[in-house]
Amino acid sequence: MRVLVVEDDPKISRFIMKGLDADGFQVDVASDVESALTATRERIFDLIILDLKLPDGSGLDVLRSVRSRSMVPMVIVLSAFGEIENRVEGLELGADDYMTKPFSFVELRARVKALFRRRSEPEQPNSVGVLKLDRRKCQVTITDRVVPLTKREFELLAYFVENAGETITRTMIADRVWNQGFDSGTNVIDVYVNYLRRKIGSGAIKSVRGVGYYLDVESLTASGGDAT
Repeated sequence: MRVLVVEDDPKISRFIMKGLDADGFQVDVASDVESALTATRERIFDLIILDLKLPDGSGLDVLRSVRSRSMVPMVIVLSAFGEIENRVEGLELGADDYMTKPFSFVELRARVKALFRRRSEPEQPNSVGVLKLDRRKCQVTITDRVVPLTKREFELLAYFVENAGETITRTMIADRVWNQGFDSGTNVIDVYVNYLRRKIGSGAIKSVRGVGYYLDVESLTASGGDAT
């Protein structure tokens, strides 16, 4: 597996590279936006570990470029900024996980393993009533109408579909959709649930007070709910 580490602090990049190399990964390092973009054009990576603050721009520019070219590497964003706005922006652009500095390599390793494990999981259910998932295209249709979702919204909805009718807790969502170590105490999960409600119907995802959420199967039948 090949990993690109995009980090301008040589101590941090060496720290990450040493740990990943010991775990058997092939690791390339880029220290700025330009070299990162060059690397992604010249090689295929399975994972990009991406710092946001770079000397010639933002790591989000790299993320935008990678996703605009329909590239499929998993992306973990690193940043000293812990505000929810930064998390949401990175996740909306297609990041698979978000870590704030400082961090331990043990935590980073756990998140990397979780990402690769999730990618290799067997085929899951692809429909509930009139709602259908196309996992290859990351596309959702409701009664043949395409519903535009971001990558993170799609992953969250897919998890609801896999557990349709069952209550899933915030911790379960954090572990499955945002991976281990994600701070489930933030309101990022609530923000994304509300995004989905606006797009697939306000009655499709029900809240269980103090516990979590569930996908209401009845609201997604041909005659039920307001998933329009």
